[in-house]
Amino acid sequence: MIGGSTIEAELAKLKPPVAAEAISAAEYQVRLDKARKLTRDLGAKALLVGAGASLRYFAGVPWGASERLVAMLLPVDGEPLIICPFFERGSLEADLKIPAELRLWQEDESPHALIKQAMSDWGGGGIAVDPALSFEMVSRLMRETGLAIQEASSVINGCRMYKSTAELALMQQAKSMTEIVHKATARILRDGITTTEVINFIEAAHRKMGAAGNSFVIVQFGHATAYPHGLPGVQTLNENDLVLIDTGCYVQGYTSDITRTYIYGRATPEQQRIWDIEKEAQAAAFAAVEVGKPCESVDYAARAILERHGLGPDYSLPGTPHRTGHGIGLAIHEPAYLVRGDKTPLMPGMCFSNEPMIVVPERFGIRLEDHMYVTETGAKWFTEPQAAIDRL
Repeated sequence: MIGGSTIEAELAKLKPPVAAEAISAAEYQVRLDKARKLTRDLGAKALLVGAGASLRYFAGVPWGASERLVAMLLPVDGEPLIICPFFERGSLEADLKIPAELRLWQEDESPHALIKQAMSDWGGGGIAVDPALSFEMVSRLMRETGLAIQEASSVINGCRMYKSTAELALMQQAKSMTEIVHKATARILRDGITTTEVINFIEAAHRKMGAAGNSFVIVQFGHATAYPHGLPGVQTLNENDLVLIDTGCYVQGYTSDITRTYIYGRATPEQQRIWDIEKEAQAAAFAAVEVGKPCESVDYAARAILERHGLGPDYSLPGTPHRTGHGIGLAIHEPAYLVRGDKTPLMPGMCFSNEPMIVVPERFGIRLEDHMYVTETGAKWFTEPQAAIDRL
């Protein structure tokens, strides 16, 4: 149903689901062991992971990066150590999920000296560095330590791209919550409601469901739907506007990211036609998932549908201006990507958005986005795709 309810009534209906289990201590150890192997395969003696999604993945520390170095240094043989400012010790110990030695630095000291000393203690050798570590920090590390450094994408991606059963359960919880919030949001729409009111409702609804708030939210009405990530300013809903809402939430760090596009009123024949093509392209991308095939094959499958209907080709408009999908997990966008040129083989445990958005320039856009994960027999949905242009 589109419209007909109130914000208060819809919030009252929402109840937190049964929570998925947290990542276990045993799983953290499996991750560290795999990282050690992949680091050894690179020829490096240790892996350096800075604050951010990867530090959360390996050590359970949910901190964002800042100008102060907080990092895990993981030797290929031996236990990890954490480099951290001295004054953050208590906070770090409260979050840390793995056994690790702490090496702490004061504000007038260099954390890189601690890394150099640790590598010396371990007999020397080079470091594989988290690609998310800032250029400034890597430059200082090289300048102050003289250590040989190489980029560690193959280690980070080689671990994080393939989700475990526990990770899939956390992602399922987040996505199921967002799907419920989408349906509730459609019911609160009314003439004159603003994008700000809808955004505020989505935030409140996610929290009522037990999420740690929105990971993001985009609300677009009418003409603004022609811009994949929207237009600035507040919009007001009018009869027969298209509504595009793209949002997600966090559950223990794992994120959802679901988009629905529907009509508030009556769709024009052209809007219905484009919506139907979008749904067909999304289904073709899902059907194209096959273990061992390159990620780009899914993008080709979606674009073939558009070209069959006279859209595109490639990134030409009207058509699909961006990739068919992205990896997802502890970050909203992470490798691998469903786009031409990404030849990463599809393997069990990989998770992707499926969103071959169609844009009709200056008029409207349709994006249907659900997420899927790869199994031995093909793709499986986390959430069922939208049913029709006038219902969710």
